[in-house]
Amino acid sequence: MAQPQAGPAGERIPDTMEARVAACIGCHGAAGRGVDNVYFPRLAGKPTGYLYNQLVAFRDGRRKYVPMNYLLAYLPDSYLYKMAEHFAAQNPPPLAQPPVNASPQLLRDGERIVTQGVPGKRLPACIACHGADLAGREPGIPGLLGLRADYVSAQLGAWRYGVRTALAPDCMQVISSTLSEPEVAAVAAYLASRPVTNARPAKTAPAALPLRCGSQHASQGGAPK
Repeated sequence: MAQPQAGPAGERIPDTMEARVAACIGCHGAAGRGVDNVYFPRLAGKPTGYLYNQLVAFRDGRRKYVPMNYLLAYLPDSYLYKMAEHFAAQNPPPLAQPPVNASPQLLRDGERIVTQGVPGKRLPACIACHGADLAGREPGIPGLLGLRADYVSAQLGAWRYGVRTALAPDCMQVISSTLSEPEVAAVAAYLASRPVTNARPAKTAPAALPLRCGSQHASQGGAPK
């Protein structure tokens, strides 16, 4: 086991995962609570499998953001899984969401897509995968509350243009590339307008997923060896 390192004035830094991920606080907040910056999301409470998949995607370049790609470049799967477990176990109070500057019609359109999908395009409702309370579901589907509209829009755009990819079959790439830009704006605005709760991801799936998703299937394998 690595020995604790000396800090200022000879202070011993504990060899714990909390101490090891202290560098994450600057962007993601204490205990992964989140920060006011629109592009750094909350990590706390998201499913272990989802967080692990994202860490691996950043390390392997399937999800592109240079600081994360650099920080994770040489970390093994087992260590990334321990990081994911740590943040999944956290439950700090959520940050309050700022008011959303969107028209009532845009919010209604977003609510319709989130709760009913787009039948004409054979797109399922967001709640069909992310849960009726939008808190996510184990092992690999995240909650959607507490995210700013610009962040949601940016992630959907990243999937559409291949900057963010998941394990095949990449269901979110299919969804993102099928939504129109006005539909993306509506979904992002509606999700950002919802009150943030401390709801945790569902432990069991109430129904089969409407689309095959590689990340959800891969997460069912548990911790890497």
